[in-house]
Amino acid sequence: MRRASSSWLLCVLMLVTSAASAASELRGTWNASAHPKSPDQLHLNLSHPEDAQKGRGHMGFSEARAAFQGLPTGDGPATFTLPREAGTFAFTGSFQDGEGAGHYRFTPSDSYIKTMASLGYASLTPNQQFQLAATNVTTQRIKDLGALGYKNIPVEKLLMVGIFDITPEYVKELSKLGYEKLDLDQLVQGRIHGVTPQRVKELADAGYAKLAWDDLISMNIHGVTPAFVKEMKELGFKDLGPSKVVALRIHGVSEDFARQMRELGFQDVAADKLVAFRIHGVTPDFVKEMRELGFKDLDADDFVAFRIHGVKPAFVKEMRELGFPKLTSDELVNFRIHGVTSDFVKKLRDAGYTNITPEELVRLRIHGIDETFMRAMSKGDKGKGGK
Repeated sequence: MRRASSSWLLCVLMLVTSAASAASELRGTWNASAHPKSPDQLHLNLSHPEDAQKGRGHMGFSEARAAFQGLPTGDGPATFTLPREAGTFAFTGSFQDGEGAGHYRFTPSDSYIKTMASLGYASLTPNQQFQLAATNVTTQRIKDLGALGYKNIPVEKLLMVGIFDITPEYVKELSKLGYEKLDLDQLVQGRIHGVTPQRVKELADAGYAKLAWDDLISMNIHGVTPAFVKEMKELGFKDLGPSKVVALRIHGVSEDFARQMRELGFQDVAADKLVAFRIHGVTPDFVKEMRELGFKDLDADDFVAFRIHGVKPAFVKEMRELGFPKLTSDELVNFRIHGVTSDFVKKLRDAGYTNITPEELVRLRIHGIDETFMRAMSKGDKGKGGK
């Protein structure tokens, strides 16, 4: 879309090159509404019947109202145009309550065709010209990008240049910041994920200078903002590399979460431990519940082990009700690893084995011995004069 500041095209569109049309004009229907975040922009949806029959004739983009000629400001009939170098869109219809609909026709520009042919694009179809007009790919932009080394760009990628506003200025500013020789796909990535020169400078000021391009993209994808970096540094995490700070964001390690854990005594816990807490569900409430059950001196790894193996407060309480009031954290984890459940304990006791220790319970499970086997052994012993 065109941002309010630069009037650039933000397309939410499906663009597919189709066969050339026999007609010099392309016609279709349109509907429009005010852009939800930028009142000075109009969001347009266009369809054209030739491609609509094939299920691909819809495209949408937002454009600054100032770019239109004759665009009405109120309700009622509407006749206006959107002039581009590649051709002109002429709209008829009406507006009501800020929304409009009607028909349009696109008239390709002969001079654009000639200039494009001189630049190496001698076989443009009317539909491609329509798309280049919608994305506002001018011949001057193609020349300027060519001068920067981006020569012989395929038509399909020219459309991406327009959609994502790959301008010579954007290329030059990134180059000054150390990002030279980026290919077109990388530049598109940068635009998609909001890598602006301003963001690059802000992250450099926050301690992330000269990032690899992939790291810069990743940080923007996952919302590593300068503000987030500042929060983490204030909590004592001063030497986080790009991958670690991204991991904090991916797994939801917020300033609030980190502070709560610090208040619970995890003063010097490393960033990767906080990530492990989030991955395995070690929440402040979980820590508090387990400490209320007497586990007051456990470290970060112990709490992670509890969550990995399913040692929950309910499980601890079940075992205590069965007569194991002093199980250690290691014993509880071993119970869960080897399948010592409350049901297993009850069945063994029903079979007459009431004084089995935690270690013996684990050994029985390791060797696959259950209450059925124990009952059979008891009967065998009795038949031989034994137990």
